[in-house]
Amino acid sequence: MGIVTVGEGGGGGVDGAVVDRAGRLDRILELLGRAGSVVITTHANADGDGAGSEVALAAFLRARGTEAWIVNPTPFPESCAFLLPDPDWAIPARSDEASRRCREADLAVVVDTAETPRIGRVKSLIRGLPKVVIDHHPPGRRPIGGEIFRDTAACATGALVFELIDRAGGPWSAAIASALYIALLTDTGGFRFTNTDPRCLRVAARLVELGAAPEKLHRAAYGSFRPRRFELLREALATLTVHEGGRVAWMIVPKEAYDRLGATVEDLEGFVDVPRDIVGVEVAVLFRTTADGRIKVSLRSVSPVDVNVIATELGGGGHVRAAAAVVGGALEEVVERVVSRVEHGLA
Repeated sequence: MGIVTVGEGGGGGVDGAVVDRAGRLDRILELLGRAGSVVITTHANADGDGAGSEVALAAFLRARGTEAWIVNPTPFPESCAFLLPDPDWAIPARSDEASRRCREADLAVVVDTAETPRIGRVKSLIRGLPKVVIDHHPPGRRPIGGEIFRDTAACATGALVFELIDRAGGPWSAAIASALYIALLTDTGGFRFTNTDPRCLRVAARLVELGAAPEKLHRAAYGSFRPRRFELLREALATLTVHEGGRVAWMIVPKEAYDRLGATVEDLEGFVDVPRDIVGVEVAVLFRTTADGRIKVSLRSVSPVDVNVIATELGGGGHVRAAAAVVGGALEEVVERVVSRVEHGLA
């Protein structure tokens, strides 16, 4: 078992120990039960785990008579919009309504991240509110305080949300089950990454029993891409480079093509897995230029390489096998620096 943090505060944890896990879940459920209105948020550019966890929590709370609103630092992902029982649940953070909902809320719940920089402008919107944090990432340098439920051994934050709702005895619905299934499905790469452990599969099986439809949800997650994604992938593949005796591979998303095609972050789903799928590659890196001119560095690895160490050094973080950071500098310089650091780590 990985780091388990069950308590108040923003960091730390007890490696290999569960500190009153059931009691902590009960404490979180008590806080949720006392709240008349809850704001739920996750990290910028939400993925399937963050978005699925949000929708499941919102649907669970609303079924219990609690107002629940999703307010994210970036727009709710288009690829996960089908999970929302009502699109009005998700409110743009820059809107007056988001400010109002946050002012009126009794509690904020942050899922799939525990670091203040990752929730962007939502940080100021929920300042002063009591907070619950549910996450499966290692503790970061700038933690969000509050009631923390963290387990780094969990395959996805959605598995922890499942545990919370299961502890409450429901209510369950197909919408909740589907949202959590997407969380697990996407954070395990379609149940193929090393985090696909027996616990993960047991939760997935239970979600199917509760109404999640595997074929339909897999199609929604991996079979509904726009043509521009493949046009962009074609241009990115031209940059594919294998180095260090075949142990390191990377790819660059050309900014000109990204802008010309009107691509979004969602179109990049799975790009970093392309270089990782090359035989012999132990670490794969994807580079792209962000809207503010910085470079997003996404790292993936195969056992036993820990890319979270590298991402943390760059000011980011993540998991042992999947991590990322956003760094300043010219693209060519960043590529050279990151690849050199990766190669040093493999030496």
